[in-house]
Amino acid sequence: MACIIGVRFRDVGKIYYFDPDGLELRKGDRVIVETSRGIECGEVAMANRIIADEEISYPLKKLIRVATEDDLKKVAENKEKEKKAFDICVQKIQAHKLKMKLVNVEYTFDNNKILFYFTADGRVDFRELVKDLAYVFRTRIELRQIGVRDEAKMVGGLGICGRPFCCNSFLGEFQPVSIKMAKEQGMSLNPVKISGTCGRLMCCLKYEQEAYSDLLKNTPKTGAIVNTPDGKGTVTDMNLITGKLTVSLHKAPDAAARTYKASDVTIIKDAQIKVEKSELEKLKKLEKQ
Repeated sequence: MACIIGVRFRDVGKIYYFDPDGLELRKGDRVIVETSRGIECGEVAMANRIIADEEISYPLKKLIRVATEDDLKKVAENKEKEKKAFDICVQKIQAHKLKMKLVNVEYTFDNNKILFYFTADGRVDFRELVKDLAYVFRTRIELRQIGVRDEAKMVGGLGICGRPFCCNSFLGEFQPVSIKMAKEQGMSLNPVKISGTCGRLMCCLKYEQEAYSDLLKNTPKTGAIVNTPDGKGTVTDMNLITGKLTVSLHKAPDAAARTYKASDVTIIKDAQIKVEKSELEKLKKLEKQ
C-alpha cells in the first residue's frame, strides 16, 4: 500500500500521482513537484489517499514542497512571459512562411524549457524556427504538434449545446468515440450533427453508449425477423428509448406496418447494426484524434 496525492498541471488535465512525503494536503493546495518536463507547480486534485501498489505503474516521485508566495508569484510571471512568447513565435512562423497554427505556449516552472503547441495538416520542418526561438529566449525550446481535439481542450469555447466544451470543463482525458456509436444511438450520420466544434465526433456520444448497448441486447434491430401477436414479421424501424417497434407482417406485406412494444414480440432472427463501408469512408475523418 502507498500514500499518494493526485496533482494536475492544467485546469482540466490528467491527474498524476506523487508521494506527499508525510505531509497532509488538501484539494486545491498548490505544490512544487518534479516531472519529466522538469520542476513544475501544480494543484492538488486528489488529497492524501491510500492505494494498492499494483495501481501505481511507475515509481512515485516525492513532493518537493508546498508552493510558497514566491512560487506563486513566479507562476504569475511565467503566465505573462507566455503571452509575449506567443506573439514572438507567431511573428517567427510568419517570417519562415510555415503552414502551422500556434495554439498555446507553456513555460516550465524553472524556465528551463518553453513548449510551443501547434496544429498543422501534415509534417512541418521547423528546425530553423527552433533555432530562432532558442536565440531569442536563450533556453530549451520544444515544439509539439497536437490534434484538433487537444486544441479545443486548450483553447475552450461553446459547443452546439450552448455549454462550454466538455473537454475544457471536466474531461480529464479523451475517450474513444466511433461512428458505430452514433449509428447505434439512431443519430443521423450527418457530419454537422454528430461532430463538435473541433470537427471530430462529439465526446458526449460516449456518455449514454452503455445504456444504448444494454437496450440493444434486448431490442430487435431493424431488419430482424420477429414473432408478433399477429404473426411473423420484419422490423422496419425501432425506437430504443420508447421500446416501440414498427413491423411489416409477412402475411400482409402490402399492408401498413404495425407498431408493437419490444416486450410483446420474440426474436426469431436478429439483425446487426452495421456501418456501411461508404458511410465509414465518408465519415472516417471524424474519428481521427
